[in-house]
Amino acid sequence: MATGQIEHVNITVSDADRSAALFRDLLGWHERWSGPSQFGGRTIHVGSDDSYLAIYTNDTAKGGYAKGAPLNHVGLSVADLDAARQVVSAAGLKPFSEGQYDPGPRSFYFFDWDGIEFEVVSYE
Repeated sequence: MATGQIEHVNITVSDADRSAALFRDLLGWHERWSGPSQFGGRTIHVGSDDSYLAIYTNDTAKGGYAKGAPLNHVGLSVADLDAARQVVSAAGLKPFSEGQYDPGPRSFYFFDWDGIEFEVVSYE
C-alpha cells in the first residue's frame, strides 16, 4: 500500500501577512508563493519544500470561527516546544492545555487571531 502525507491545508484568515509571519517564526518555514487567488482575495503559501499552509484572505474574511466548525485543530510538530511557546506568546496569543499524553509527545494548544485552533507537539 502506498503511503502519503498532507501536501497542504488551506485556511481563511483576516490578515494573511500576520498569519504567514507567525508560521515562519514558529516553524522556520519560508514563503513559497504569494499572489491573487483565483476566486478573488489573496493567498500566501508558507511552508517547507514538501508541504505548506495556503493562507487565504479577502475583504469579507472576519475570523471568529467556532471550534469544530468543521475543523477541530491543525497539529504542528516542532523540535523545541519551549521556544515555540515563546513565539506564540510573543505574537500575543495564549498557549493552553499544556501537557503530555502517555506515551505521546509534549504539547500545547493555541487559537490564532481568527479562532482557528492549533496543537503544537514535540517528540524531543
